[in-house]
Order: sequence, then structure tokens, then C-alpha cells
Amino acid sequence: MNSYKTYKKIGDIAQRIPKLKVNTSIRTKLVLMVLGVSIGSMGAIGYISYENGKANLRERIFDQLNTLRSVRSNQITTYFDNLTTQIQSLNQDWRVINAMKDFKAAYRDLEQETTPTNSEIEPNNTTNLQEKKTRQSNSDTQEISSSNLAEKTPTPSNSDINITSPSNLRNKIAIPSDLDAKLNTYYEQEYLPKLTKITEGKPILELYKPRNPAARYLQYHYIAANPNPVGKKDLLDNAKDGSEYSRIHDIYHPIFRRILKRFAYYDIFLIDPETGDIIYTASKETDFATSLLKGPYNQTNLAEAAKTIMQVKAKGYTKIVDFQSYYPSFGAPAAFIATPIFDKSELIGILAVQIPVDPIKQIMTNNQNWEKDGLGKSGKTELVGSDYKMRSISRFLIEDKENYLKNLRAANVSNSIINKIKEYGTTILLTEVKTTATKEAFAGKEGTQIIKDNREVTVLSSYSPLQIRDLNWAIIAEIDLKEAYAPIYGFQGVILLWSSLLVIIVTGGAIILSYIFIKPVNILIGNASKISNGDTDNLAKLNVKNEFGELANSFNNMVDVLQSQRELIDEKSQDNEEIILKIFPDSLIKRLKNKEQNIGDLISNVTVLFSDIEGFSELYQTMSIDEVVTILNDIVNAFDQAAEQYGIDKIKTLGDNYVAACGLSNPKLDRSKRIVDFALEMRSIIRRFNLEKGLNLDICIGIHSGEVMQGIIGREKVTYDVWGEPVSIANRSLGSPASIPGSILVSQNVYESVADIYEFELVSYLETSNNKKLGLWLLQTTVTSQILTVKV
Repeated sequence: MNSYKTYKKIGDIAQRIPKLKVNTSIRTKLVLMVLGVSIGSMGAIGYISYENGKANLRERIFDQLNTLRSVRSNQITTYFDNLTTQIQSLNQDWRVINAMKDFKAAYRDLEQETTPTNSEIEPNNTTNLQEKKTRQSNSDTQEISSSNLAEKTPTPSNSDINITSPSNLRNKIAIPSDLDAKLNTYYEQEYLPKLTKITEGKPILELYKPRNPAARYLQYHYIAANPNPVGKKDLLDNAKDGSEYSRIHDIYHPIFRRILKRFAYYDIFLIDPETGDIIYTASKETDFATSLLKGPYNQTNLAEAAKTIMQVKAKGYTKIVDFQSYYPSFGAPAAFIATPIFDKSELIGILAVQIPVDPIKQIMTNNQNWEKDGLGKSGKTELVGSDYKMRSISRFLIEDKENYLKNLRAANVSNSIINKIKEYGTTILLTEVKTTATKEAFAGKEGTQIIKDNREVTVLSSYSPLQIRDLNWAIIAEIDLKEAYAPIYGFQGVILLWSSLLVIIVTGGAIILSYIFIKPVNILIGNASKISNGDTDNLAKLNVKNEFGELANSFNNMVDVLQSQRELIDEKSQDNEEIILKIFPDSLIKRLKNKEQNIGDLISNVTVLFSDIEGFSELYQTMSIDEVVTILNDIVNAFDQAAEQYGIDKIKTLGDNYVAACGLSNPKLDRSKRIVDFALEMRSIIRRFNLEKGLNLDICIGIHSGEVMQGIIGREKVTYDVWGEPVSIANRSLGSPASIPGSILVSQNVYESVADIYEFELVSYLETSNNKKLGLWLLQTTVTSQILTVKV
């Protein structure tokens, strides 16, 4: 009876449970909990994947931009180096020297012949004759050679170079009656109208028209009366005016025109260093025959270059002047390179070249193959001057001029700037690029950032200063962030799609799982209902309290144990991983983890350094083992830090030997320079230790470059090693008689890579595996006095 009452009470409680909606509440909470955990996990995984993908993509694009910037920087630097080499070759060519002397004499003759006078003075005739005889001697006694110029030019006949004959002695030349009128017409109808389009106000004729009678005479015949249109005035070889100047011009102008075309120069100038007169130009613009000291263009950058040459007066000197608006070229941006012309030790003239813009454009656009360079639709490489104005042409102007100008108007750029861009078809000196990247570059820094460019568009930017003598330029490589991140945006859409599908799947799974989980509770409720109805025989066997309690306790204990074990395993794994990363390269670690039996790689273009610390073994005689080990540890740690700074891979240490390489883990174009810089730093480290510790150590270093093998050796106790001829040669070089304390010896191939950067001396030879002799070169230092004699 008492038992029946107990069951009755349980049945009453069970009947109240549905009214409290406990079953529905628990199930809903369970579904929400599963959904919350699942969605949270998916969101975390999706976010981490998205951020990692974005970071990896950004790093890859930055690497690409850095590489492209470096390539363009080298190409531009090489272009200006070649330009310097070309003009230094031209100024030594005998034709240029003779042309300078002949043009100068002819121009001075013309100054006298065009100067109004009542009678000719006999002494002047004598001087004239002597000058003409000198020019005849200069022209007749030499043969044309193609060794000084890149392009071979035809050899003038003796009759062509016979500058002076009795019939050519100076007579008063006839001044055309329409000289001033026709010259004024040219300036007023051809030159000044174009200048008006790009200048504020109306240009005044008298400020630009030459005052010198000889200058007006030459501009009349070779510009105003020249039948060829503007831009093709160079096609006239002889004005047929009977002057000595025109006869000289007929001889030399075809030669200079071929040079102009061959090297794609915009113009070539010959300048009298005494008067500043431009006595010859190839293109025949309005600067022809004017004076750079007192003429209308005495404040131009060409005048700056010429005045610098006049002051320096040094053979082999060149002066490059940055772009400025150059009025003789109708105000177009122009840069110049100039060099002196010497006849033996006498400065007789100045050779100047107006630097063409097209080669710079071709380099910076890769002949407009931006997409082939990986720059997509918005990427660009640009040059910027210290005034933050462009020194190259914008990609957007080249691709879509009208849209580019439209965007400039929308950005409130002044109409005068827009008109100049439209007129000249260039952004040089006209578009400002004052951004974070260019500011950093002109502060002497190089790097990569996400910034706003001059269009206020967010871009990935790589920047650095540009090392060109006389020019303070920076170079940037950029691509729009939107285009760069287009792949990751697509990946984001895929993540959202799959996340939505997974939410639907997880929801269905959560409903099913909640039903299974709630089933024991339903059984308890069913048992309670049966008990309330008096049915005590068909109860489901379920001990809710013991089962759930023991299950929870067991599970919790199991989780705790597993968690502790996992943490211990993770800690050990992390320690092991750190040790492996310090010993083995990444490429070999993956293969080691995959349990490959034979692990090794053949790597080309690796520069190996083998060093030996001199005087270390003597430390055992005066120090304890602990002190010696401490010193060795400090030195090796300093070497390791320097290696990381210079991008060098440490291979191993063998007692007091330290072995390292460059180009082992990552290919590097400047590996030889890096390893030499690292060698110099190692020597400095040893010397600092000597000063700080009162030691007497030194170091010998050997360097060789070539193909090496790297691998992991052993089964139970594995070691990492690198071997091959570079390691052997670098090690053997330390046994050479030329290897003395403090010496840095490099092999022939390393020397050839850095010979233009450092100074070396050939000190010995080594025999290679194929019985060839390999030159050993000593990096010039304070030990050069101890160099051994080379034995062949």
C-alpha cells in the first residue's frame, strides 16, 4: 500500500512535466547549443582561412611587386649607365673632336662675316686662313673608324673632307633680304603659338628671338627657310648659302643624324665652352646657335649642365640634369647629359644629348605588357622625382587618355596642367605623386605598404630610392588592392555558400541528435506515466541517476586525462619541432616527416663560405673549458645573427670552423655580394671580440660558388650536411699559402660576380676536380702587404 502511494506521487509529478514544457525547452536548447557551436566553429575556421589566404596572397603580391620594382630599377640604372658610356665614347671619337673644332671655327667665321663692317681687316683674313688650314689638317689626316661608335658610318671621301682650298677663303657672305621677316614669321606662326598653349600669358617675341647676327643667320637657313616641317628640320644637310659653316654642316651632319637615330636620342648638341654658344644641334630647334651664357635659354637645365662642365673641366666627367620644362622643345619636359670634349689636354667643346623619353617609357611599361608582368588591369611601375612629380608616363594615360583626363578634371586638377598633359602626351613633371610610399622612398627607405595612391585609390605599394648619379629619383610598383584581392573575395563567396549549406545540414542533424538525446528522458516520463496508471510490471529498465552520473563522471575523467596527455604531447611536439627547424631546412623537414628513406637535394647557384678561427686552440692553455665554450658560443651566436641579417643559411660549425651558404634555402641574385658582406661582418665580429675580451683571435675565410648537394644522413641518429665542389674549394682555399689571418679569399666565379663592387687581387690558384686551375682572389684589406706571389 505504501509502495502504491509512492508510485502515485511520481505519476503526479510526471503529469506536471508536460505542462512545464520541460521536454520542448531542453530539446530547443540542445538544438540551439549544437547550432551555436557549429556555426561558431565554422565562422572561426572560415575567418582564419580567409585571413590566412589574404595574408598569403598579399605576401605573394608584395614579393612580385618587389621583384618587379627591383628589375625596373636595375633596367633604368643600366640605361643611364649605358647612356653615360655612350656619350663618353662619343666625346673621344675623332670625328666628334674634329667636328667640334671645325664647327667652332666656322661659327666664329660666320660671326665675323655677318657682323656689319665697312671693310675686311687683313689680320683677320690671315687668322681665318690659318684656322681653315688647321681644320683641313684635322679632317684630311685621319680615317673614319667604327670602334668608337656603336654603328658603323660610311667613310667620307677625300673630296668631302677637304675643308679648305684657296677658293674657299672667307668672303663676305650675302645676308638674305628677308632674313628678319622670315625668322619673325617662323617664331610668330610656328613657335610662339605652340608655346602659348602651355604658358600663362602671351610670349614676347623679342625674349626668344636670337640677337646674335650669326645665330639669326643660321636659324634663318636651317629653321625658318628650311623646307622640312617642324620635327624634321634635321633632314636638311646643306643650306646652299655658300658659307663655310654649311659646307662643314654638309660633312658632319649626316654622321650625327645617324648617331641620333641609332641611339634614339632626341637631340645632340655641340657647345663652345668659351662663349656658351650652341654651335651645332641635330634637331634644329630654337636653341640652335644661341648662347647658354647670355642667350634666351641661359636659365635652362641644359645651360646648367654646360656651366657645370665649364667649371669642372675634367676628362671622363659627365653631368646629368633632371627633367625641366624646355622651351626650345615647346616646353616639353627634357633632361640632358653632357660631357667635355678634349683635344689632347685642351678643352675644346661640350657634347650634350637631350635624353629621349621613349626608352624610359619602354622600360617602365615593358613595352606596354603590364599584364604579362603580372600587373593585371591596374598595376604600374612609376618614377618620381624629389619634387614628387612623375619622371615616367602614367599607364592610365597611355591606355585611355580621354578617361585619364576626365578623372583629372574630376579631381580638380588645374586646366593648365590638363592642357599640358594633353599637348605633350606625358605626365612627366605634370602629375604629382606625393604619397606615403614616395615620402618613405625619399627618406632613404625601401619597403611595401598598403596606401592611398595619388588617385586616392587603395593600392599595394612597393617603393625604394633609385640610385642614379646626379638624379634624386624614387621608383614605385603598385597594384589596386581591389584587383589584388579579387581571388580572396571569390574565396569569401565560396566560404559563405558552403557555410549556408552546412548550417542547414547541422540544423537537421541537431534535431535528430536532440531526439536521440532526449529519448532517455521520454522513457523516464513513460515510466512515470505507467506508474501513474498503476502499471509497475512493464517499466523500462533505466537507472537515470546512476547512468547519467557515472557516464558524466567517466567522460569528464576521460576528457581530463586525454587533455593532460594531449597537452604533454603538444608540448613535446613543439619542442621537437623547434629543434628540427633549427637544424634542417624546410624542404627537407617535409620529406623527413613523410618518412622518406633517402632525403637529399641538388641545388644550383649556391655560394659557400668556409671559415677558420685562428688562435682559438691557444685559449685552452690559459682558460678553463667553460670559459672557452662560452667565448665560442658568443662568437657563433654573433655569426648566426649576422647570417640572418644578410640572408645567409648556416650549415654547421666544426669546432672553430663555421660553414654557411647563400642561395641554399631561397635563390638570390645577389648571393655573392651578400656572402662577401657577411664575410666582412664576420671579420669585424672577431675584431670586436678581441677588443672587448682582450683576445688575439683572427679569421680566415674562403668563398666559392656552384652546385651543391644537401641531405639528411643516417637512420637512428640523423645529421644535416651540404657537400659538393663549392664546399671543397672553399675549405681548400684556407690551406692556400695566400690564406693568412684576416684574409678573405674568393674563387674566380665569385670574383667575376662582384668585381665591379669590391677590389680584389689575384693571389693564387687551386686545381679543381677536372684538373683545371681556379684563380683565388684576395679581397683588398690591410693585409695586402703580406700577399704571396701567384704561382701558375
